[in-house]
Amino acid sequence: MFSFFERLTQPFPETSPDQPPKGIVAFCRHYSQGMWKIIATVSVLSAIVAILEVALFGFLGQMVDWFSEHDRETFLQNEKWTLLGMGLTVLVLIPGFILLRSLFSRQGLMGNYPMRIRWQAHRYLLGQSLSFFHDEFAGRVATKVMQTALSVRETVMKILDLLVYISVYFISMVVLIFSTDWRLAVPLIIWFGVYVCILRVLVPKIKQISQRQADARSIMTGRIVDSYTNITTVKLFSHSRREADYAKESMDGFLKTVYPQMRLVTVLESCVEMANAILIFAIGALSIYLWLQQIVSPGDIAIAISLCLRLNGMSHWIMWEVSSLFENLGTVQDGINTLSQPVSVQDDPKATPLAVRGGAIAFDNVNFGYLGAEGRPINVFEDLNINIRAGEKVGLVGRSGAGKSTLVNLLMRFYDVRSGTIMIDDKSIDAVPQESLRAMISMVTQDTSLMHRSVRDNILYGRTDASEEEMVAAAKRAEAHDFILTLTDNAGRTGYDAHVGERGVKLSGGQRQRIAIARVLLKDAPILILDEATSALDSEVEAAIQDCLNSVMENKTVLAIAHRLSTIAQMDRLLVLDQGRVVESGTHSELVAHNGIYAKLWAHQTGGFIGVE
Repeated sequence: MFSFFERLTQPFPETSPDQPPKGIVAFCRHYSQGMWKIIATVSVLSAIVAILEVALFGFLGQMVDWFSEHDRETFLQNEKWTLLGMGLTVLVLIPGFILLRSLFSRQGLMGNYPMRIRWQAHRYLLGQSLSFFHDEFAGRVATKVMQTALSVRETVMKILDLLVYISVYFISMVVLIFSTDWRLAVPLIIWFGVYVCILRVLVPKIKQISQRQADARSIMTGRIVDSYTNITTVKLFSHSRREADYAKESMDGFLKTVYPQMRLVTVLESCVEMANAILIFAIGALSIYLWLQQIVSPGDIAIAISLCLRLNGMSHWIMWEVSSLFENLGTVQDGINTLSQPVSVQDDPKATPLAVRGGAIAFDNVNFGYLGAEGRPINVFEDLNINIRAGEKVGLVGRSGAGKSTLVNLLMRFYDVRSGTIMIDDKSIDAVPQESLRAMISMVTQDTSLMHRSVRDNILYGRTDASEEEMVAAAKRAEAHDFILTLTDNAGRTGYDAHVGERGVKLSGGQRQRIAIARVLLKDAPILILDEATSALDSEVEAAIQDCLNSVMENKTVLAIAHRLSTIAQMDRLLVLDQGRVVESGTHSELVAHNGIYAKLWAHQTGGFIGVE
């Protein structure tokens, strides 16, 4: 039975996620697609339950009148069908509808609804540009995804509860009391107006504070996660106390949003309690007066008093529901600021997959820059022109900040150029899907980061459909197989099944680099980028890996960045970048003979590294 209702909604839709809208209503509607039928069903069931519960109070008043008016001997004979209807309502209808509402709500919505939001938001964020993640804490983004998913669910469901259940309940109460005597309904209507005014004044203030609180919470979480992620650096520089103070600052900022929120809640609760007390007193006094005037019966008084007592309890629940609603609205608004950011690098709808024939690369009048302090544009490349032939091995040389890594990032289309064109085999890279482009390029970076998964998963990341034999062969070629067999983790997994820790922290730099190279070997893309690929290796392993890389580079277009010039001196051609321009081009011997920047860098090397002038 439960699984039937759990399958009514799909937590993992296959449709590609779009950019969420920025308005709260549109945002909640966007993430509620596929859920509306179940949500509407829950609302209808809530309305039915509300009507039936109010009807019970009508039965209560009727029973009081029966006890004072009916003859005991003929009572059952006269009222048996009414009593049967009451029993059916109490024992079957109300429990049945509540069970049905619970099945639709808890099985169909409570789990699948937020999971669907997380799934869609996560997929959208995976498509975000690299610059988005450079500007955010990873922990902060993850917190926004988790918080916002729950808050959207709570916002939509609470609004429907408030609008449907409470409105139907209150209207039914007023109608029932009005049907006994209209004068008994007047205090109820006045109370409702006062109650709405209290909520209207105080609850929006809670929303404003809740929005600041959600942001403060995500900052606090982001700082804590940042400390854990970089725990090696924290311990290396003996900055545990500094990190604690750094987290404490954000915790204190979070508390500064909690205190005013709790003050408002206390004021709200006191105001509602006073309004409830006045309502009960007014109804009680008016009931006694009308009974003395023989206008109302004891049953009418029982209905009015019992409904007011019920309303007293409900008003506190409504207050917390409304407060919670506005807290969730604040959290949703805060999440919108992160989750609804547009993707800066987008695929052309008409883009077609890249088919690399030879791997020729061309930068044609490329201009690129970024915004610096106070929004001032800073140029990195201006009318940059580079042509790399298919199968050519080219080394990029230059001092730090010359633009080497930026050039590679533009080729990978992590950023879009301001003007000009980057082409692979005469096809512009902005005319192909980003996934297709990057599938044709293998890259080994200086700062190798591995997934917190098994060694097998990390190597197969290069080509997920590779066989076990192909994976092991790639590891052997990368000189990684032998040390992998010696690995073990805390769960007792060994070898290729051992987990490497977050970002691969359980491995040495050289071990991480060799697994990364094995991953690239398995991918076997026609274009290869090496960004200090052997920087973390000792000389003996580097020599073995270099021989491996030399064989890997065969029949591939290669772009290599290295501060250790000896590692790229054998390239077909070297390009020297300075201040975003190619200032020298040629083989190692040609550039040394030219006696320009490259010759000076070569001369200033100590132990094979570029010196600083």
